[in-house]
Order: sequence, then C-alpha cells, then structure tokens
Amino acid sequence: MSTLPVDSSFMPQWFQAGGPAMWLLALLSVLSLATLLAKAVQFLRSRPASTPAADRALAALAQGNRSDAEAALSTASTPTDRVIARALDLARPGVSATGWQEEVLRVARAELEALRGGLRLLEVTGTLAPLIGLLGTVFGMINAFQAMQAAGSQVDPALLSGGIWEALVTTAAGLVVAIPALAAFHWCDRTIEQGRHIMEDRLARLRVQLNGRFASASEAHQETEADPAHAY
Repeated sequence: MSTLPVDSSFMPQWFQAGGPAMWLLALLSVLSLATLLAKAVQFLRSRPASTPAADRALAALAQGNRSDAEAALSTASTPTDRVIARALDLARPGVSATGWQEEVLRVARAELEALRGGLRLLEVTGTLAPLIGLLGTVFGMINAFQAMQAAGSQVDPALLSGGIWEALVTTAAGLVVAIPALAAFHWCDRTIEQGRHIMEDRLARLRVQLNGRFASASEAHQETEADPAHAY
C-alpha cells in the first residue's frame, strides 16, 4: 500500500503498512479519546443523576415551606437542580400553567443538550472507523494482487501473504478504534438518559406540589371570563 508523502519512519512497521487509512484512524482515535475524557470530566462535575438540592426543596415544599425550598435551591449545581430552581422561581402569581410548562421544558432541553455535546463524534467514529479500515484493506488487497499479477509465473507466496497481512492491518485498526468509541458513546448516552428520567421524576413531583396553585389561578381566570365585571 502507498504511504503518505511525509516522514513516517518513526512509526512502527505495521502502522506504515496500513497507509493513509491508518493516519485517519489515528486522528479519529485521538479525537474520540479527547471527547471521552472531556465528557467524563463534565459528568463528574455536573453529576446528571444527582439531585441533592431538588430533593431538599421538594421535601420542604411537601411541608408547605417555600422559603426553605428556595434556600435549598440557591446552591443548585446539577442539571436537575437548576431546572427545579427555575421551575419554582417561575411558580408565582401571574404565570399561567402553560407558560410555566413551556419555560421549564425550554430550560430542561437546554440542560440536556449541553450534556449531549460531543456525543456525535463518538457515534460517527464508531460507525466510520470499521468502514475506513475495510476500505484500507480493500486497497491493500488490490495492491497485493497487482503485485502478484506483475510477477507472472514467478509468484512468490511470501509476496502475497505479506501483502494480505499488511492489508488486514487497517481492518483490525478500524475495529480497535470503533469498539471503544461505541462503548463510550453508549455509556454517555445511558448516563444522560438516566439524568433525563430523574429530571422528569423531580419535575413531576414539583408539579404535584404546585398543582393547587395553578388550579386556583385557572379557576380565577375562568371566573373572570365568565363575569367580566368581576375583574374590576
């Protein structure tokens, strides 16, 4: 197989034998590893499945103490805690149930989207790396059989076997890059899904706590519409 027009003498023989496909796979592996490390640090800091402030706030609301709930959420540091803090802050007179729900959903989507950043690269690497490796193998096999054809009747079995193993190197490299990338993608995706389910659970519990307030506001609004004079 042909190699890139750069000095690659410092690379191992098996890497050089893989040709251009190996350089592309090496680039994907570096990018995937950097993405995985960045996501691991992000998850350690944000803790998507942790809801300490939200749990304290919901417990305070269950006892009818809103001030303690707001105080607990003042230290919100996880995605779910921040969403619950925003939801409770919006639950004030003058805010309709529909407006409250739309704003809370917007904030929740923004928090989840921030957690998903970079996952596309891991998914693309897991999909493309085996194909790149297979493409490199195909080109390597073509070169090997071309060399065998050029040798004519003086075919050296070592020439053919050497060309084949060099061609297969890229397939192996593609799988080595793809398998960890896919595993990392599914781990990150599962972590985010777990955080999303927990966020939905805490929001549902908060909605139950606030349901009376919104119901009262809705009834008052219906009364005003039924009797316009009541509004003055």
